Amino acid sequence: MKRRQFLVSAALGTAALAAPTILRAASTPLKVGTYGGYFKDSFDKFIYPDFTAATGIEIESIAEPTGEAWLVQLSQAARAGQAPADVSMMAQLARIKGERSGLWAKLDEGKMEHISVLPKHFVHRYEDGSVYGTGAVSWYVTLVTNTDTYPEAPSSWKALWDEANKDKLGLMSLATNSFLLEITATTYFGGTDILKSEDGILKVMAKLAELKPNVRLWYRDEGQFQQALETGEIPMGEYYHDVTTLAASQDKPVRSTFPEEGAVLDSGSWVVSKASKAVEQAQVFIDYMAQPEIQAKMSRNVGTAPTVPRDLTDLTDEEFAAVSSDKTPILPLYDIYVDRGDWINQKWSELITG
Repeated sequence: MKRRQFLVSAALGTAALAAPTILRAASTPLKVGTYGGYFKDSFDKFIYPDFTAATGIEIESIAEPTGEAWLVQLSQAARAGQAPADVSMMAQLARIKGERSGLWAKLDEGKMEHISVLPKHFVHRYEDGSVYGTGAVSWYVTLVTNTDTYPEAPSSWKALWDEANKDKLGLMSLATNSFLLEITATTYFGGTDILKSEDGILKVMAKLAELKPNVRLWYRDEGQFQQALETGEIPMGEYYHDVTTLAASQDKPVRSTFPEEGAVLDSGSWVVSKASKAVEQAQVFIDYMAQPEIQAKMSRNVGTAPTVPRDLTDLTDEEFAAVSSDKTPILPLYDIYVDRGDWINQKWSELITG
């Protein structure tokens, strides 16, 4: 979540939000963990005070460590009957690993009326159909270009393979955050179903390897690529839509394009530790966060794409375009990185970045 340091929050709206079912605070605050830095600061300022005013539930805000370290902490604590946080914002690979180990508490869907407006991919269920989490925040990875180098915006991800773009690309260096497998599969193989077998993944990697001469930088440092994009040193690549749009609004010569095949929609999710003693309050929080009014507020003040359909929000065209798109997105196949993670990383290093 380093990219969040580049975002500048907008002024807090003053409109009153519809309160969910009132649930008075327990004797201790509800502990909510979010990604640290900008994310936590934004929630502390723009979200938690109004939630407490609407529900009477106090929030103890917790900054989570990066990567899967938080999952490890939650798992170890749960075995001892402890919950470092009641509600946590989890990246998708960690969410799935927690699901498979039964770490997340089952939630009462009947007590969370607002989650019914969430798309199916943002309502997470165990195999028995019980809900254990929902989409918390989402963001897009798009095709970005320097406008001085490319006066006309490319319309397709196929631009990454164009021989005219030799030594001009900046791409994320990991299979698990670049989602270039999903981009390649959607662009050249009719969708991501081909990635559900190892033979299919190898076919997609072979096609992806064809663009290697065009890659100048496989990046881990997002700031390094953003600077190179703005100067034109690396004038094309993949990056975060909201960050790029913000830079463009500050007169940087950059643009973000939602390609005709779709941009990648990545996200974080709300889950509750099975060791939590505050599941009722956690359900109120998760339901509150699913409200369209709150999702619109998040878009304005945290820079995230709404997890609910646009027509349920009051976002203006400009506000919506700054964080999202109406085009059908490319959804990452997170399961393959859990099921075949070591093998994919090995082949990725051998065939793509090596």
